[in-house]
Amino acid sequence: MPELIVNGRRIADDEPAYVLAEIGHNHQGELEKAKELVHAARECGVDAVKLQKRDNRRLFTRAFYDSPYDNENSFGRTYGEHREAVELGKSDWFELSRYAREEGLAFVAAAFDEPSADFLAELGVDAFKFASGDLANTPFLRYVASFGTPLFLSTGGGTLEDIDRAVDAIATVNTQLCVLHCTASYPAEIDDLNLSVIAVLKERYPDFVIGLSDHHNGIAMAPVAFMLGARAFEKHFTLNHAWKGTDHAYSLMPDGMRRFVRDLHRVPAALGDGVKRRLPSEERPLQKMGKKLVAARDLHSGHVLGPGDLEARSPADGGLPPYELDRLLGGTLQRPLSAQEDVALEDVELAEKPVAAREQ
Repeated sequence: MPELIVNGRRIADDEPAYVLAEIGHNHQGELEKAKELVHAARECGVDAVKLQKRDNRRLFTRAFYDSPYDNENSFGRTYGEHREAVELGKSDWFELSRYAREEGLAFVAAAFDEPSADFLAELGVDAFKFASGDLANTPFLRYVASFGTPLFLSTGGGTLEDIDRAVDAIATVNTQLCVLHCTASYPAEIDDLNLSVIAVLKERYPDFVIGLSDHHNGIAMAPVAFMLGARAFEKHFTLNHAWKGTDHAYSLMPDGMRRFVRDLHRVPAALGDGVKRRLPSEERPLQKMGKKLVAARDLHSGHVLGPGDLEARSPADGGLPPYELDRLLGGTLQRPLSAQEDVALEDVELAEKPVAAREQ
């Protein structure tokens, strides 16, 4: 059975769902806001928080860095200024990492470039995340894999051939990998989720844990993904849908994240063991709704039971179940029965060949 261990927590088919609250840059570059998000995520029951790290001048072309970025979600005049404004400082990262661990959460981050990966390795993140945009960036995948840290790989926008190439690049260096099915649209519409791919990934990569990077703005699809084989779940998280920034509108707030975690953890119990049995919780309703055989009218001792002599009535609080009717027909009553009185096997001398068998 494939498994991945992150900060002592085992992720595998026989374990509960592993949930990463994706904070990303929803902290807007503010350490205290980031701490609030981490604390709220822990109260929701997640296993890890995940952030993003960029060295913006290294990552973007000069033209892209200097391009105008004038919109309601902008924190700067250019895209570069905007990205710089929402980055945490180096000391903030160390403080937030320490705080997350005090909260009992794994600290996971996505590096978007080599300098950021170097910094996160120095920081000692519990796992690296590869964004879908790096699925084809095999030199970078190998570089980050070489740190020997657990890895989560998003596969949004990729074909199976793209994923094969990425997995092969990583696995030659580091086999601590979880492959995340992902739809790289924000938010992802129901018709674009294609959750059946999860089962395909499980069959194609039997040595690796499979998960879901869930950009859908609801919570109902994650349990479906769990049943298809996903065990790690990344979900965007915020404290206010109205905050400035593009991610907040489709991120879960604490109540939604709490229910997201709760519903995922309920799935194994709801699936059960596959053995169909009568449960203690069903006894009272089935007694009320079920039926037993009773005399349809007053019947004297010695009466030979025929069609219409017995009928099924609720409740099923004793007497014989209706499936015994065929066996009783043609039998002789050994005592009188009043109308609607229960009939028991010992009340009837069964015929050698029941009526139902004689009529076949």
